[in-house]
Amino acid sequence: MIEIICGTNRPGSNTRKVASQIEAIYHAQGTPASLLDLAELPPAIFDPASYAEKPAAFGRFRDRVLAADGLVIVTPEYNGGAPGVLKYFIDMLPFPESLARKPLAFVGVAAGAWGALRPVEHLLQIAVNLNAHVYPGRVLIPGIFQALDESGRLKNADLVKRLEEQARGFAEFAARHGRG
Repeated sequence: MIEIICGTNRPGSNTRKVASQIEAIYHAQGTPASLLDLAELPPAIFDPASYAEKPAAFGRFRDRVLAADGLVIVTPEYNGGAPGVLKYFIDMLPFPESLARKPLAFVGVAAGAWGALRPVEHLLQIAVNLNAHVYPGRVLIPGIFQALDESGRLKNADLVKRLEEQARGFAEFAARHGRG
């Protein structure tokens, strides 16, 4: 199972629209995948006491990450970096077993010309520090407001093709480099 993490909790985000399309790509290729949306995090996880003891409602998030064969992290760029909720989510996962030797792939979504290069590069630093297995084929999506049609789907066939290629390659990478 590939878990696709929507790296923001912003309601109606473009990141969620892209993450949903990525999930559909995996399904179309016959790879089991599901969307893990940070907008659904339980409010109790934001209590400072969560550092010591995670609320029970966070368990389903933890369990899905632990059980996943690989994670695709779809991150927007907020103020030149990844959303705080994404870094906090990573911090709340059990250490080191959540990401150590876990295959990871990255997709960046941004309004600007670089397609969230900065947050993806920062998340790569975190992934390497946590000993994750990082898939080298990143997809960066610039100009997101112009890139989506009225229904929230990517208009650019080349971008969709790159996401399809990433999905195919990452599924193989996760099978080879996973913990199993």
